[in-house]
Amino acid sequence: MKRFDRLGRIRRLDAEKDALEIYRLSTAYEFPWDYTRALELALYRTYAVPSIGRLLAETGELTDRTQKRYDDTALLLDTVVEHGFDSAEGRTAIHRINQMHHSYDIGNDDMRYVLCTFVVMPKRWIDAYGWRRLSRHETVASVVHYRTLGRHMGIKDIPETYEEFEALLDAYEEAHFAVDPGARRVSDATLDLMTSWYPRPLAPLVRLATLALLDDSLLKAFRYEPPRAATRAWVRRAIRARGRLVRLMPPRRTPHFARQNREIKGYPNGYRVADLGTCPVPGVKGCPVRPASGSAGTLGE
Repeated sequence: MKRFDRLGRIRRLDAEKDALEIYRLSTAYEFPWDYTRALELALYRTYAVPSIGRLLAETGELTDRTQKRYDDTALLLDTVVEHGFDSAEGRTAIHRINQMHHSYDIGNDDMRYVLCTFVVMPKRWIDAYGWRRLSRHETVASVVHYRTLGRHMGIKDIPETYEEFEALLDAYEEAHFAVDPGARRVSDATLDLMTSWYPRPLAPLVRLATLALLDDSLLKAFRYEPPRAATRAWVRRAIRARGRLVRLMPPRRTPHFARQNREIKGYPNGYRVADLGTCPVPGVKGCPVRPASGSAGTLGE
């Protein structure tokens, strides 16, 4: 297999009918590292919307149990990618996501904005730092995938195209990004988590590199001092250099899913999809997707 053979396969598929297969090829074969980093930053930027950041601070999920929240979010979302929406595992993952969200008073606008980050930020990251740009087939497939996920989550008025997702994201951030003490606590906890994945002496460098990847609107909302222009340029050049190196390497022959990421620390002996996430508030109803019978199987590392 040559470096661009899989892209040729993707282009021969139907971007809408084969959206899940295309998205899986893109995330698990072509860009597993890039998608992981991009989705991390996608979720991170949502904290700058005070209604989101404040709620996460109040629940304590991302300040007191940061690693578990990171693990559960990544595993639940990727279970759907690995197994599909109609699989027992996929239905259980969506059911758990909905149980958790319906335990809190979260507005449709905020839910839809978070969905937008999942579509827009990976494309922006890969176009800037990946070993190649994201193809139109992959972009459309991503839109179809997250539109499907959004419908399963009961989100209303979901954008139809990538351009609409991007316009909504930019407008929502311009209107809602603001300073909030709770959001800052969640941001600090997340940065601490990211630095904990590396040897302790590297923690200051990892934190600085992460801040160098943030745009000015995020830095302002969290009241972080912007890194120097030279630091930003160095960090971004280094990540682009990684992309150029990956381009020269043989293509991946086996898939890499989130459960295989070294950043997932909480389940060394495997996990049950039905046990991921937080416990829902008793008596809460409204999940539009029911788990399939016998769907709580254990998944290994």
